Amino acid sequence: MPSVFRFDELPRSHSTRDGRLRYDLITEEMFGFADIKADHITYNPGDTAAAHYHIGAKHFFFVDQGAGVLHIDDRRYELHKGDVAFVDEREAHWFENPSDDVFSFYELWVPTPGETVWVVDDDR
Repeated sequence: MPSVFRFDELPRSHSTRDGRLRYDLITEEMFGFADIKADHITYNPGDTAAAHYHIGAKHFFFVDQGAGVLHIDDRRYELHKGDVAFVDEREAHWFENPSDDVFSFYELWVPTPGETVWVVDDDR
């Protein structure tokens, strides 16, 4: 396995919900360990995620572009480029981009979550 990767060659997935784009940066499948998982997510204007939480992992977000909103349980946080946010295990959370600009961040789980639980079953 190479030690250097081009960003645009990394595994990526598109949301079935909206225009979000996710690049996998560190996964167990890629590197063979589950101590950490990381990706980069882009929210286009108007994109929003479904409320969910993770079992067995703490969650960090490093905003690298634009501004968006992070919801954690019943709290609302406006995030901007340069902000870092933390979500603890089992805290329900989701993002939205109400702006006219792209909002993106690096996402880090420590360790890889054992399970993701969707707050509303048919909303993913």
